[in-house]
Amino acid sequence: SSSEGSVPEGEAMNTKQVASLVAPSVVVITTEEVVTSNYWFGGQYVESGAGSGVIMTEDGYILTCAHVVSGASSITVTLTDGTEYPATLVGADSQSDIAVIKVEATGLTPAVMGDSDALAVGEDVVAVGNPLGELGGTVTNGIVSALNREIEVNSSTMSVIQTNAAVSPGNSGGGLFNAAGELIGIVNAKSTGDYAEGLGFAIPINTALPVAQDLIENGYVTGRPALGVTVLTISDAQTAAQYGVSNYGVYVIEVNAGSGAEAAGLQAGDMFVSVDNTVVSSTAELTDIISQHQVGDVLSVQISRDRQLLTVDVTLGESAS
Repeated sequence: SSSEGSVPEGEAMNTKQVASLVAPSVVVITTEEVVTSNYWFGGQYVESGAGSGVIMTEDGYILTCAHVVSGASSITVTLTDGTEYPATLVGADSQSDIAVIKVEATGLTPAVMGDSDALAVGEDVVAVGNPLGELGGTVTNGIVSALNREIEVNSSTMSVIQTNAAVSPGNSGGGLFNAAGELIGIVNAKSTGDYAEGLGFAIPINTALPVAQDLIENGYVTGRPALGVTVLTISDAQTAAQYGVSNYGVYVIEVNAGSGAEAAGLQAGDMFVSVDNTVVSSTAELTDIISQHQVGDVLSVQISRDRQLLTVDVTLGESAS
């Protein structure tokens, strides 16, 4: 497929060619979030945020990072030609840090999807995004520095592509493209943790796309197991005093109606001792055990309630968030 200014499929281009080819597919995302401030005696103010996104479909579905749009009360998308559209949130998944937003438009230029499993270390890549919230369409180039790099984001472990292309927080949600101009990753710049230069991370497109398609079709990621409880890890004296508990640990705050936890008789205030014969002392440990199972599996859950140890069998349901 060869159009004006493009090259035969699969042939390597230079950075300038890739940039001009993919620029129309990358958008600037600006958000507004209403924040309640304690300093202003409960007053509210609007906080602005900025990031990037990549056009998935000609009719306005846009791929971005969940942390770019979560909590936003309004989302605005700006195309490379300066056109602005209000956007609605289709769905966001914090575990994979992927979200889909939608603008009412037609004739947009979707990115050509590549295959992130075919990437090799040392391959040339180009990151396109909006690094500082006001420099939309910025292009940086580099190479694939590492594949399957494990990093922690929002207490879940993700496997990402590492690149030395310069990226900063506003690049989050933008595209990482290969030398054929194909989208191979969604930049997730937030995850560097410290300010080390030459470290950019991107969610592989082969991970991002199935999540995005699930969000579009169902509004959430299907097939993920859940106990059906909201939990809180209490690990300091102040929080323990606030909740009136004497032991540190993972406590049930709320039990979802119709869940496996409710059917098993779990109650708010129960403290997890072990799950599946593994001692649990943090929310991350609990999540980790659950994620190794399937919907429908039965877990043996040991809890402490009123100073008594109880063991119950909980059938895992499907997480709808």
